[in-house]
Amino acid sequence: MFKLYFAPGTCALASHIALEEAGAEYTTERLNFKANQQNSPDYLKINPKGRVPALVTDRGILTETPAMLAFIAQTFPRAKLAPLDDAFAFAQVQAFNSYLCSTVHVAHAHKMRGARWATEESSFADMKRMIPKTVGGCFALIEQQMFRGPWVMGEQYTVCDPYLFTIAQWLEGDSVDIAATPKVADHFKRMSERPAVRKVLDAERA
Repeated sequence: MFKLYFAPGTCALASHIALEEAGAEYTTERLNFKANQQNSPDYLKINPKGRVPALVTDRGILTETPAMLAFIAQTFPRAKLAPLDDAFAFAQVQAFNSYLCSTVHVAHAHKMRGARWATEESSFADMKRMIPKTVGGCFALIEQQMFRGPWVMGEQYTVCDPYLFTIAQWLEGDSVDIAATPKVADHFKRMSERPAVRKVLDAERA
């Protein structure tokens, strides 16, 4: 049995969907970011980074979305959430998810997490103005060079798909028109219709 710590509207959604798609037995615990629960002493014992997601397993605690998605795919091979029998193809899955984590998510975070990189209010405002350009540029690259279709990695649904879906949910708030990337827009629509995705979204909104 796994336990996933999450907060609505965060990248934890990707791992939540992957657990559901894998048919894993798991429970969840919601953190209240408005109450700064992610920095409470109890949660910092689980994840000293003070962030979500965190996944409690019988071998210890995992953090960082790409690592958690790879772990879920490898733990539940019958779900076929990654090309586990092909080292190069699996590395490509990891490369895509690493890009979402290290570049796209960081670009998005400049909108509300400017204090991680600067101290001046004028710097925060400048970062926010750049969001449509930086995030939009990331998604243009995904659309033109990285997305194979109909799923991220081609014919096979993988852990890349819930991760892209999760971050694509932030586009409207980042003033990026998803219609400018029609393949991503179609992917977002089809992801929204998957039973596992609907179940997880309903649970996180409850």
